[in-house]
Amino acid sequence: MNIMTEQLPISIRVSDDLIAEISNIVAISNKLEAQLNFHTMTANWYGDEENILEINFYLLCMAEFKDSEVSQSHVVKKECLADDVLMVPLSNKHVDCYVAITASEQGLLLQTPKLLSGYLGKKLTKVLNLIAERYQFKHI
Repeated sequence: MNIMTEQLPISIRVSDDLIAEISNIVAISNKLEAQLNFHTMTANWYGDEENILEINFYLLCMAEFKDSEVSQSHVVKKECLADDVLMVPLSNKHVDCYVAITASEQGLLLQTPKLLSGYLGKKLTKVLNLIAERYQFKHI
């Protein structure tokens, strides 16, 4: 059996706090990771095999986002894409993106869990399109 070991260009990591708060966020994030990789592939983001942009999404609750080393740091080259989104280009081929689930979003998602998949999908797609503009990629 051949197990796929190659990392996909887009990964989604969920904080322990969000995992404890929102049931099935990990399963939904895994599914979303596959969908976003597929959408960016069909938008031809990976045409040049030597220059594939790796994007790591870190989903956090707002308190973690505000307390994180990255948001506190003045040294790291970072860009606020929104009040709840911070992009950190680590190199021209690697970007870390910190995305907060705000308190009001979290309340809504806890109240209506079936919104989680669509909501996260829209939020991360919006961030990917902001990244697309910076790297001259086609929107997804």
